Amino acid sequence: MQRVTIAQVAERAGVSTATVSRVLSRRGQVSAAVERKVRRAADDLGYQVNVIARALRNSRTDTVGMVVPSITNPFFTSLVESVEHALGKEGKELFLCDARSDPRIEARRLASLAARNVDGIIVSPSHGVDSRPAVQQTADRLPLVQLDRFVDGTTTDWVGVDDVAAMRQVVDHLHDGGARSAAFIGSLMTHSSTEQRFAGFRRRAEELNIEVKPDQVLLGDYSVEWGEAAVARLIAEGGLPDALVCADDLIALGATRSCRAHGFAVPQQVQVTGYDDIEFSRLTEPALTTVHQPRDRIAAEAVRLLAAAGAKDAERGPHAHISLVPALVVRDSTRATQAPPDRI
Repeated sequence: MQRVTIAQVAERAGVSTATVSRVLSRRGQVSAAVERKVRRAADDLGYQVNVIARALRNSRTDTVGMVVPSITNPFFTSLVESVEHALGKEGKELFLCDARSDPRIEARRLASLAARNVDGIIVSPSHGVDSRPAVQQTADRLPLVQLDRFVDGTTTDWVGVDDVAAMRQVVDHLHDGGARSAAFIGSLMTHSSTEQRFAGFRRRAEELNIEVKPDQVLLGDYSVEWGEAAVARLIAEGGLPDALVCADDLIALGATRSCRAHGFAVPQQVQVTGYDDIEFSRLTEPALTTVHQPRDRIAAEAVRLLAAAGAKDAERGPHAHISLVPALVVRDSTRATQAPPDRI
């Protein structure tokens, strides 16, 4: 079957080939009526853009790669969705890769995307140290932006939220609710998210004289199962503090479930907070107090930074480090007013 040409689309729509090109490439101004007419003609004829020819002609593929630590984590799933929508507004397609929280797999994914001539890559690194070589090597070849997590010592832009400021909000809220002791439950200190969140938690807890015992800092992974296991360990080793500060919502959901299973009422006897504001956080019982990350804004900034890095004639200054302001979403797993915790 013979391929439909742009000239045939132009003839069917009653416009020039240049107008068809502007409409289909989403570059240049045309009226809404003309755009509808061209797209209707293209659909009627079954016209398909020759992406290989366009890539050779424009020296770009209009594709962007994205690598995340784990697509099974609901936060990254929603972040990918936000990035895909932001790219769609620019007429670009997304190629997604899952690093499985393994820097070696991540390095292969980055190399594979670069070999496929994507216009740029957005990555949330799996490891704060081990991810550095592959991230930098990729950034030396094509535009690259880190988002959410980051590795130091690389020449790339980054966008995410201020984790330290977020934890200040969390600890202040818990203190206002009567908490005078707290535990921190997070993942191993292998990436910036847990490192920054723990640093913010520790600093504010010290400022407010909230007791944090050394054996009540528990580090595992971002999972419901780890949240359950961590709380069971705390109970077995002497009981729960006034509050459980969890480094993400999955941990917090597991911690809340474990509290109930062991007879501790949330928030009456122990307050629980999460981080990320995934969809499940408002559906659990009790609904989870958590830190909301503005995913759409993070995605939009990442796409903007990537476009700026890829502009041939752009004069690049210092690499951007954009920390967006997070928001604490107060729900039912914490107390809004000061009251001494009720112990059993």
